[in-house]
Amino acid sequence: MYSKKVLDTFANPKNVGEIENADGVGTVGNAKCGDIMQVFLKIENDVIVDAKFKTFGCTAAIASSSIATEMIKGKTLEEALKIKNADVVEALEGLPPQKIHCSVLAEEAIAEAIKDYREKKEKRA
Repeated sequence: MYSKKVLDTFANPKNVGEIENADGVGTVGNAKCGDIMQVFLKIENDVIVDAKFKTFGCTAAIASSSIATEMIKGKTLEEALKIKNADVVEALEGLPPQKIHCSVLAEEAIAEAIKDYREKKEKRA
């Protein structure tokens, strides 16, 4: 059902945890479907210098969170916003059709964290 890459990423996820005093935090998901994803960003000069996640969900949700946080590290905010769920699926070497929504959650969590950062920055300005 899952690719070897998904299973490896799930078994050895990177960036698990939370960044204290994160510059941006995005939380997406829905308790009814069972997948809740939270992404924490540390941003310097509009570049993501660190990203971590906490995800309550299935194998695909955890693998999507891990790979997505790896993909955005070192990217500008604009570059990170261009990463779509299809890029996450490709990096994981595929997801079953019924699990594609997990990659969408990763895309949405990143966008929410960047939005949170920009709103906080505006308030400080």
